[in-house]
Amino acid sequence: MRLITLFIASAIIAAPAFAQQTQRSSNPQGVQIQGNTEIKADQKNVTAVAVGEGNTAKNTAGAIKGGTQIQGNTKIKASQKNATAVAVGKGNEASNEAGVIGGK
Repeated sequence: MRLITLFIASAIIAAPAFAQQTQRSSNPQGVQIQGNTEIKADQKNVTAVAVGEGNTAKNTAGAIKGGTQIQGNTKIKASQKNATAVAVGKGNEASNEAGVIGGK
């Protein structure tokens, strides 16, 4: 009886050592996904224009960006039509983002 109790206690204590390790990105701002992910994205007639120094203009459809952790099944259906992003001047940003999860 003591042997069985000792065996069970040892198994419970050792369980975390044998637990499945979570995949981690080498990038600290990486994306971590556990589960199934399905992304369907469509863009038509999109335009992105950046004028000046250090500006950003972007059109993004169906993306998972850095610093994101998703657990479980995820579906993204994104569509953009006739979208335009324009950034003019120093330090300005403009973006059209449909179906985007996460930060910059």
